[in-house]
Amino acid sequence: MELYAGLDLHSRNTYIGIMDDALNRVFKKRVPNDLEQILHTLKPFKKRLNGFVVESTYNWYWLVDGLMAAGYSTAHLANPAAIKQYEGLKYSDDQHDAFFLAKLLILGILPEGYIYPKEHRPVRDLARKRMFLVRHKTANILSLQSLIQRCCAVKISTSDIRKMNVEALESWLKEEYLIFSAQTSLDTINFLKQKIKSIEKAIIKRVKLKKGFRQLLTIPGIGNILAMTIMLEVGDIRRFPKVGNFASYCRFVPAKRLSDGKSKGSGNRKNGNRYLSWALTEAAQIGRRHNEQFRGYYNRKVAQANTSLATKALGNKLARICYYIMRDQVSFRGELMAH
Repeated sequence: MELYAGLDLHSRNTYIGIMDDALNRVFKKRVPNDLEQILHTLKPFKKRLNGFVVESTYNWYWLVDGLMAAGYSTAHLANPAAIKQYEGLKYSDDQHDAFFLAKLLILGILPEGYIYPKEHRPVRDLARKRMFLVRHKTANILSLQSLIQRCCAVKISTSDIRKMNVEALESWLKEEYLIFSAQTSLDTINFLKQKIKSIEKAIIKRVKLKKGFRQLLTIPGIGNILAMTIMLEVGDIRRFPKVGNFASYCRFVPAKRLSDGKSKGSGNRKNGNRYLSWALTEAAQIGRRHNEQFRGYYNRKVAQANTSLATKALGNKLARICYYIMRDQVSFRGELMAH
């Protein structure tokens, strides 16, 4: 009989549960997070093992890559956000979780995540590091603006913050420790700015936009960095069968549960790709400032709700436009706003 393995991965160890296709438990063992020991444990079952499942936790790279390199090619990455355990269970542990993953695979109902190609993963993660630094730079800019405003009753624009030096700080702030605090924020902003630029150069040097993604540059609000971010996060656009699947993955679909027209709570709002959500929200903010059609759509949504929901609505519209452009490899056209 064919065998299937569920690997419940933790920070220090992995619980391995192996089942046959009749759902009989064949083997179970907890193994330290050492690839050689895991391979040694699985070796007696290798010829009969028809697939293995690992949850998409923060540390899955080494395990999935190592098993695939060792010849366990039928890899499955479980999406934990989409897995709902049987309700009414009185007891659950790592052993249960491992066999539960194997059972879902055998039954053909495993919600799967995307195994991003190993060779492209480092550049994508570098792009994510850039976004991490951008957020920290923005936080320091806001902190400095807040410091000056509460101490001097003067609101400084972001563009003026970028041009500011020690002399400018001393002209506003007279107290020694306030100047020291402001200088710390300013130094951090300048340091992060340099690091962000060096990362951008490295990404541009390493990655060239593929044909389908070059067309993203025709969309108002999307430049080289945002286009590359979208390309690196999406991978193969064909993994999204419908535009709604892609919009949901970008976190632009409402997380609501309705029954008989009544709200029954909310779903997991964080289910999806936060980096794509960030990139398309940035594109929406830039696009509405430079494109009349985008601005008109945004203003109509503001009149119906508020600026936050209007930005999200425009981001959703951009996600749908990007989907068709990447899938069909066409340039942006105004009529795509109708989709």
